[in-house]
Amino acid sequence: MNWIPWAVLSALFAGATAVLAKAGVAGVNSHLATAVRTVVVLLFTWGFAVLFARPWNLVEIPRRAWLFLVLSGVATGLSWLCYFRALQLGEASRVAPVDKLSVLFAILLAGWFLKEKLSWQHGVGGALIVAGAVLLAWKPA
Repeated sequence: MNWIPWAVLSALFAGATAVLAKAGVAGVNSHLATAVRTVVVLLFTWGFAVLFARPWNLVEIPRRAWLFLVLSGVATGLSWLCYFRALQLGEASRVAPVDKLSVLFAILLAGWFLKEKLSWQHGVGGALIVAGAVLLAWKPA
């Protein structure tokens, strides 16, 4: 199966997340709102794991994979805490594009850490993402 439909669905749900989260943090401590969301994600994803995977095979996951999955979880948690605080303080239509600079960081980290070969398309695309984020986040005085 092709990865593109899944990536588009991910983008669609991430876009909906920004709008729904912005509505949800109104008058709520952003860290508490993140904790509530995290519990929902936890229950939801474990439900999928039970239905479509074999969660009892946790012991078969290699130590190195555990390390990187845990580090990824910590990074996700920090990202969500910062994102919810940013949504509480700013407009979703301006916060979300800046958050999408994660694409640029993923490209750079993939080249450095994963040793992925980066092309001129990565450079031009990354520059366009930065330009788009700045354009959308910038609010003239």
